[in-house]
Amino acid sequence: MLEGLRTAAAGMQAQQQKLDAVANDLANANTNGYKRLRVGFSDLLYEQGGRPTTTAEAQFGTGARALSLGRTFQQGALRETGRTLDVAIQGEGFLRVRLADGRQALTRDGNLQIDGSGRLVTPYGGVVEPTIRVPEGTNESDITIGRDGTVSANGRPLGRIAIVNVRSPQGLESAGDNAYVTTGRSGNAVAAPATTVLTQGALEASNTDMAQAMTEMIEAQRTYQLTSKAIQTADTMMEIANGVKR
Repeated sequence: MLEGLRTAAAGMQAQQQKLDAVANDLANANTNGYKRLRVGFSDLLYEQGGRPTTTAEAQFGTGARALSLGRTFQQGALRETGRTLDVAIQGEGFLRVRLADGRQALTRDGNLQIDGSGRLVTPYGGVVEPTIRVPEGTNESDITIGRDGTVSANGRPLGRIAIVNVRSPQGLESAGDNAYVTTGRSGNAVAAPATTVLTQGALEASNTDMAQAMTEMIEAQRTYQLTSKAIQTADTMMEIANGVKR
């Protein structure tokens, strides 16, 4: 009976992690360039059957656990904004930025701003690299960003936004502020394919599918409820067994 309690508890914990991931996706359904989380499940260790079993080869599972499978980097829909500092990435790749703590990071959020020093930055303060400074007094409407990332103001080139990619995006680690940092599993950032381009005056929407996310949330909730009933049943059986013993 104690084994049953442990198995059910492991199942509840796994479903809770699934619910947390779905809740995060739903909360970021309107976040520019957000990529939804992928969660899978795997069996925990199997144990050899005890004395009540009819065969020595019988094994009992000890539950399941949730596995983080990274993110789904499927292209999100493009939404036109008409704002000159908004850029959407079409294809595989990321913008390279430097976070406030000095770390190099990657993002697909192209809602660029101009900070007090005239630098192009993300909404969360990440500085676009290589650093591009807009001359003081320049109107946003006078800025153009080419498909290759070249930034110009009134026809004068200011620099070029680097578009990079990694070998395995699923290996990237979330750094907060809608950005990611590279890991050994993702590989280092290298130049993105020539087919990847920037579209000025547009933003990439989140790739969260609301209908799919709601379905997954309901499934996880129902499974969590059923697993909790297994704990209630095991508790009732233990209560009956204790009563018989007395």
